[in-house]
Amino acid sequence: MMNYEPPPGGRGEGQDVPAGPPDDPPPTGPPPTAPPPAVTARALTAVRGGRPVLRALDFTVPRGRITGLLGPSGCGKSTLMRAVAGTQANVTGTLTVLGAPAGSPSLRERIGYVTQAPSIYRDLTARQNLEYFAAVLHPGRAHRATRAEAVDRAVTDVDLAGHAHDLAGRLSGGQLSRVSLAVALLGTPDLLILDEPTVGLDPVLRRDLWDLFHRIAATRGTAILVSSHVMDEAERCHRLLLLREGALLAEDTPAGLRARTATTTVEEAFLHLIDDPTPGSETTPEARP
Repeated sequence: MMNYEPPPGGRGEGQDVPAGPPDDPPPTGPPPTAPPPAVTARALTAVRGGRPVLRALDFTVPRGRITGLLGPSGCGKSTLMRAVAGTQANVTGTLTVLGAPAGSPSLRERIGYVTQAPSIYRDLTARQNLEYFAAVLHPGRAHRATRAEAVDRAVTDVDLAGHAHDLAGRLSGGQLSRVSLAVALLGTPDLLILDEPTVGLDPVLRRDLWDLFHRIAATRGTAILVSSHVMDEAERCHRLLLLREGALLAEDTPAGLRARTATTTVEEAFLHLIDDPTPGSETTPEARP
């Protein structure tokens, strides 16, 4: 038993001592666990024209984080993203997306997918494009208010209010990228797939888009899988998947990659892994959730 010593001028022996707060009850049940990854791939393989494009990949994409998919052009990044989105043919292995097999009908409203080429109608205004896709997502008069709310939110998300009524065909490349991203955000997706969304953009627009990606991941818990062949963008990701010729070179954090290769940048780490790969070291224990 712990002895109690009254402070000077306090209550003496025989006097009532106010009781302190009751002890917290001991915890019951198992400790809380992290949510399952948004994407889990095991032995993911894709073949196109008789040639393997993805080679037995194992990786995960956690929720609420930005996972960068990096590698040179032609390494299989777009094929991997189409596989996750459920639109790639000739895929084998196991690919679970948000708890369901990739391509399941139940995932259509839970995934936002932005391809390299803007998938919008250039003879409509930016807002008309959003209204059209919102009608596809939420058809019928009963959902009119839901559609309007979704469009307003998406316009605000990508900071497009000043160009919402401009024809898409007259928008700059950066503005078109914002419209495409706004379309993907109409359904507040749990998984956002972005295929090289910053290609051809100036540094200011690139910075603004990356700030937006981080806000979406942090405030909505959205899992973001974003591809790039620009290595300096790797530093903006929480985790990285490095691909080369359809094979996974590494799955780690930017800091983890630099540390294990004794380099100062992710680009140097990537080149080191190409020149001196270590078998069985594709994934460090802390990289997987």
